[in-house]
Amino acid sequence: MTKTTATAPVLGTRALNRATLDRQLLLRRSPLSATTAVEHLLGLQAQNVKPPYYALAARLDGFRPEQLSAAMGAREVVRIVTMRSTIHTHTAEDVLTLRPLVQAARDRELGQFRKGLVGVDLERLATISRELVETEPRTMKQLREALLAKWPDADPFALSVAARCTLPLVQVTPRGLWGRSGQVALTTAEHWLGRSAEPAPAPDATVLRYLTAFGPASVKDMQTWAGLTRLREVFERLRPSLTTFRDESGVELFDLPGASRPDADTPAPPRFLPEFDNLLLSHADRSRVVPADLKGRTWQGNQAYCTLLVDGFLSGLWKLEEGALVVEPFGRLTKAQRDEVTAEGERMLATMHEGEGHDVRFGTVARP
Repeated sequence: MTKTTATAPVLGTRALNRATLDRQLLLRRSPLSATTAVEHLLGLQAQNVKPPYYALAARLDGFRPEQLSAAMGAREVVRIVTMRSTIHTHTAEDVLTLRPLVQAARDRELGQFRKGLVGVDLERLATISRELVETEPRTMKQLREALLAKWPDADPFALSVAARCTLPLVQVTPRGLWGRSGQVALTTAEHWLGRSAEPAPAPDATVLRYLTAFGPASVKDMQTWAGLTRLREVFERLRPSLTTFRDESGVELFDLPGASRPDADTPAPPRFLPEFDNLLLSHADRSRVVPADLKGRTWQGNQAYCTLLVDGFLSGLWKLEEGALVVEPFGRLTKAQRDEVTAEGERMLATMHEGEGHDVRFGTVARP
């Protein structure tokens, strides 16, 4: 521990929790538009179609699924692989900047498949792939088969990874639209948006945006979120303009001087979050949201569950089953907490499933 870290004020777990919830628009609902919220949050993780919609329903006042769907239809937001090699819903502007920023991580990922790409000219592969998907959107199966015709001895999956890593491939609509969706078909971000990608930016501005949405945070926290390495020098460069704290384990945390850090006792209403919500995935140390005894309870194999926050912390799972919103608390809830969870569940159902007749019940969420 450096002298600077040792003398920095300590932020306890509850204080970190409340600050992060506030940045994540989960302490109180925000009046932001869907597109502006996606920008503020630096994207929404979106392996499946519905999670971004539920993520915004938990965060925005007056949100309706059609708002995000309309923005996607207007190409104001798109679905693309970015941070942590996972699909995110981003604004068009962020697609053209954040994707180049994390290109180093995509190059590193591609290096894991080099044995399946012996003899493959990656520049030629990128050129061919671009021509194919810009002529018309292609499924990954169609793209892979076309590439196999050029390199029949290559590993088919490795060819798919190579196309996805060398090009910024977006999922075109109707994939991702609320109530419609469709199979995944791909084209380049530049072709879909009608604009050229920006050169990879210096990460300084993204560090500040990350702290705005996820701070206070450590260097490792941001590296976990972005899937990047060697960000320490960026934080050191920005240190004069940042303020520092330490967590209860002594880890140095950075933050914006004027950022909101609510009192640790600030009330935190229940929130229903989708699977893969970035709140639970964007810090190396997740204890600010996930109690130590609940670590690993939101996953089974590769399956993530929808999660419930009570008093700001992970407290259970939820799922829509046979006309009901089933809530499975991990521990005992007080009557007041159960009433609050029920009310929040009813609000979420009215927002996302208006007129479908779901009710809220407490029980055990069915596992796949």
